[in-house]
Amino acid sequence: MKTLNFWFDPISPYAYLAFEQLPQALEGCSYAVEYRPVLFAGLLGHWGQKGPAEIEPKRAWTFRQVAWTAQNLGLPLDTPAQHPFNPLALLRLALASAPADGLPNRRVVELLMRHVWRGGADANDAMRLQALGDAVAPLRDPASEAVKAELRAHTEAAIERGVFGVPTVELDGRLFWGLDGLPMLRAALLGDAWFDGPAWDAARQAPPGVRRRG
Repeated sequence: MKTLNFWFDPISPYAYLAFEQLPQALEGCSYAVEYRPVLFAGLLGHWGQKGPAEIEPKRAWTFRQVAWTAQNLGLPLDTPAQHPFNPLALLRLALASAPADGLPNRRVVELLMRHVWRGGADANDAMRLQALGDAVAPLRDPASEAVKAELRAHTEAAIERGVFGVPTVELDGRLFWGLDGLPMLRAALLGDAWFDGPAWDAARQAPPGVRRRG
């Protein structure tokens, strides 16, 4: 049985869709999942990128595309009342649901994802956060320095592995990014011969484009 690291931030609609779709996408495969919360903004800051919601045409396309994808997959998806929003309360709650240095289980991640992406409400509404906290029943204080440090450590660990976006699934040191990376992940889990030869490493060696002068 293989262990998958599922790097996520509930701020991402693609992380939500990939989370919901993972059991269907990997049906028949032998695997276990470790759900690892990371701060997406931390990844973006490290790699010098802007989030999709920070570029207006990209923001419009992203929400149209995820709405269509959700409908195509038969999954409910409602854009939260405010997006982007600060996901720190949710990420810390996820880690606080487990003992020190532990990870949230699938039920907890499901509660967080659906809190954001179902119903169209404000993800950081105080009453809703209280209700979510009651449902999660954390073992530790989400606002503690220990939990905050764990989230920073998870984000730093993801960056060290080369994670640049969410969702990213790690299998045997290889990173599969995005909802559309799930079929490729499935192939790797099922022993596709492509992953055993030189193709994986060779594919990254695309020559740089030619710069024009003037």
